[in-house]
Amino acid sequence: MPVPVQHRFRLLGPVAVLSATALLATACGGDDGTPEVAVAIDRERCDTNREAGPITFVTGYHYQASVTQMEVIAADALGYFDALCLDVEIQPGNGDLMGNAQLVSAGTARFTAMSNEAEVLQADARDHEVVGIATYGHVPISTLLTGPGIDDLTELEGRTLGHQSMLPAPVEAMLVEAGVDLDTIEQVEAGYDPSVLPRDQVQALTGFRSNEPHRLDAMGEEYTQWMPEDFGVVGSFGVMVTDPDWAGRNPTATEDFLRAVGHAFDHCQDAAEECVGYAADLDRAGYDAEHNLKVWDTERELVASSTPDGDPRGFVDLDLTEREAETLLANGELDEIPDLEPLFDTRYLEAVHEGSDLVRPESN
Repeated sequence: MPVPVQHRFRLLGPVAVLSATALLATACGGDDGTPEVAVAIDRERCDTNREAGPITFVTGYHYQASVTQMEVIAADALGYFDALCLDVEIQPGNGDLMGNAQLVSAGTARFTAMSNEAEVLQADARDHEVVGIATYGHVPISTLLTGPGIDDLTELEGRTLGHQSMLPAPVEAMLVEAGVDLDTIEQVEAGYDPSVLPRDQVQALTGFRSNEPHRLDAMGEEYTQWMPEDFGVVGSFGVMVTDPDWAGRNPTATEDFLRAVGHAFDHCQDAAEECVGYAADLDRAGYDAEHNLKVWDTERELVASSTPDGDPRGFVDLDLTEREAETLLANGELDEIPDLEPLFDTRYLEAVHEGSDLVRPESN
């Protein structure tokens, strides 16, 4: 089935945008009688990508419109993966990011999204063999919310702090930097309902700046948001990871996965409601489209503001990564900082960019 003209695959950069005629010029079908699909690459590259087999992407948390999730969902719905001969299946995650990393390490999944680069290091410490191939945000996405009566973070001593599964490293570093004695704080798993904060079930709550603050605003609740970077803490968000062995055996599939995701990001910047609609179509339990539009808009703006001019979206700065690793070391989350270069491989991202521009795929 051809890619609809209104959603044609636009290849940006030093080459001109492909016309619909050029896009539809090549077709590639399977030997098993599967229908031919209009593609944007030559037959040899198409065949190579098909040989990579089914590619399972596990979302970090259900079908939330977060960076590294929304673009994959949209790329699938818009036919961008089909146009690059990639057989992608999207499976929803439940927020267990270390569990997702284990799936990728075991070969059960090929790609997943992690909240930050620190989690790649934590996955490595757990012997999950994954590699970060793109980091989209370069500020901490984690935040700490308190009631409006908290004027200094040391006032949390002797009180209860809620988190989703563990205390995010940037939040922990912020508390340490603020002089908080963490041993005096009771930490509990509080789930994803931020109403526990105004109900005073917890006096502080970790979250994502693109999520819980918007939910509390919608409830009309008052709160104070504490940003780690205001305390000199670095961080990241929106990290795409894969199995390094699989990627090494399937470099064009890895490159073209990132290429499709990159073009979907561009599309969703201008068509956010449309892309949120694709995510809503996948959710069988009901979907808050209005909230998820805020999630996407918040995160894509953070990506744009934290990506330097001239760098590709998704670039990795190992100097910042090392500073993030130092936070884990100081907090006792790591015994030592590992060699970072093997844990972050930018060759696939670089292969689909010239400077900051996505480029047309080359023949094998």
